Amino acid sequence: MNRSLKLSVVQGDAFTFEGDVLVLKYAQSLYGLDKAVHMRIRQQGIALELPDVNDEVIIETHGSLLATRVLFVGVKPLRQFNYSEIRDFARRALASLTHKVPSARHIVFTVHGAGYGLDETEAFESEVAGIVEAVTGGNFPKSIEAITFIESDQGRADRLSKSLKKLLPTGSLLIDGYSSVSTLTAESQDTLRTAGYSSAGKPHIFVAMPFAAEMDDIYHYGIQGAANASGLLCERADLSIFTGDVMEWVKARIASAKLVVADLSSANPNVYLEVGYAWGCRVPTVLLVRETSDLKFDVKGQRCIVYKSIKQLEESLQRELQGLPQIIPHLYS
Repeated sequence: MNRSLKLSVVQGDAFTFEGDVLVLKYAQSLYGLDKAVHMRIRQQGIALELPDVNDEVIIETHGSLLATRVLFVGVKPLRQFNYSEIRDFARRALASLTHKVPSARHIVFTVHGAGYGLDETEAFESEVAGIVEAVTGGNFPKSIEAITFIESDQGRADRLSKSLKKLLPTGSLLIDGYSSVSTLTAESQDTLRTAGYSSAGKPHIFVAMPFAAEMDDIYHYGIQGAANASGLLCERADLSIFTGDVMEWVKARIASAKLVVADLSSANPNVYLEVGYAWGCRVPTVLLVRETSDLKFDVKGQRCIVYKSIKQLEESLQRELQGLPQIIPHLYS
């Protein structure tokens, strides 16, 4: 009888979550959780040499966190760690554990991409697809029983749980080689086959807004939902998380966007800079404000949405996006 692999998304703390292996990336510099875990391990006096790109390092935690081991997977610098790289990261992680920890039963992954601005759903689907690719190809620890995605943010955990259920309605993947996905819907099979690989060719909007906690609900529920419902990836940039010339990355994402959506409510200078660059690149914009008095320049002739609630914003923006193919014929080309 064929076994199944259970996949789930759980809100929690990676430091206090049990598992045989916690999988982390090392993007040639330390950020967020991988930085905190590295510090905790070093504080325990454990020597750790971080991996180069395309290499992996496994280390025993000796109680410094509840996971028995940590696997650091060496990947490209963060600005180059996009959807296809996320898929490859997940596939490589399982393949590496085939030999490094063949007895691993419960493997813990974190969520990648959304924390620094990639489309949340597309990035997650790319990660799941990499895991499925490893399983269908037989490149995984043969004792595996469960994979958990641990996410500290409750809202994101809830959203990604729904995404996972859409891909894997039973929450499990049959361990049966290339027949593993045969019981899934045609839509799920297509997503798992292409996620990450085809992402670069999908149209995206760039959202210019402060990367701040008080803006998260506006972004996730007012803007991202409308964009995804219209067939567009939704991206933004956390200017504080990158090292090096972050503006080069921002400029590239704006220049390649089909549309820039900018929330001008806070009069943030970076947002105005990004809008100006979009206009210079002749990228269409939709401006968002809570009050018309928030506008600091004459936007006559520019598409502008004044919103009082997140739900109103989502509905208004979705109508705007659905009308754009007629106004901007190249939007979905």
